[in-house]
Amino acid sequence: MPPERLQKLIARAGIASRRAAEQLILDGEVTVNGRVVRELGSKADPASDHVKVRGKLLLFTTPPVYVMLNKPAGYVTTMKDPQGRPTVVDLLRGIRGRVFPVGRLDFDTEGLLLFTNDGALARELMHPSRRVPKVYAAKVTGKLTDEEIAKLEAGGMVLETGRTAPCRVRRLRESGQNSWVEVTLHEGKKRQVRLMLERLGHPVSKLMRTQYAGLALGELPLGTSRLLSTAEVQRLKAAAQGQSTAPPAPGAAPARRPRARTAAPVPGRRVREKAVRR
Repeated sequence: MPPERLQKLIARAGIASRRAAEQLILDGEVTVNGRVVRELGSKADPASDHVKVRGKLLLFTTPPVYVMLNKPAGYVTTMKDPQGRPTVVDLLRGIRGRVFPVGRLDFDTEGLLLFTNDGALARELMHPSRRVPKVYAAKVTGKLTDEEIAKLEAGGMVLETGRTAPCRVRRLRESGQNSWVEVTLHEGKKRQVRLMLERLGHPVSKLMRTQYAGLALGELPLGTSRLLSTAEVQRLKAAAQGQSTAPPAPGAAPARRPRARTAAPVPGRRVREKAVRR
């Protein structure tokens, strides 16, 4: 095999994300053939070199794992929380090997969150240039006017997290004094959907991500996870290359999927399992 950058090898081995791997290198936690390496441009041959992270030898034969989770509100998207809050990792059960979240969902946001040990694919999916579509369903106060939808779709709204890019918005249904809207983004600014709608006077009371990179959450119960099918993994890889990732047309036969895995409940916390009706 040709030599590869150490941070890429560490990510591919499922030890850490590429960014976290760079910090491990800078901290002197990585050795190649017994020698500490601190230069980020350093390379190693996975077929002949012995790469260790904190004394643990990297194994590059770990098969890739791809997981979909229907995240409930009240969980942080991190591997470990210093404040002791429940993390999305607490919801994963029966998954072999260590996997990492692809991107994040806010503490109060529900819905589709992907995990994998394929660091290269995760990095490509999260790169802004790939314009990976993310679809959210939001319950808001009031009803959006045509002018407000046009303003959201045009982009250019200045938020705390920066200026927004164009997006797509459509009405889903009305419910008394509230309504549901669907927002499709190709960027991932923190709390973006909430901030955009609040700016127009429509606070969000519930937010869930229903699609990511062409994959649909479907009927996966809240708080459970499942492995992706081969077809779904191929769809992710196409999205990572900036290719079309439209979900299957309504009425199309669904791909065969492994059984969902239910997480052990966190004490004192109830997980709702009723999905939003379209």
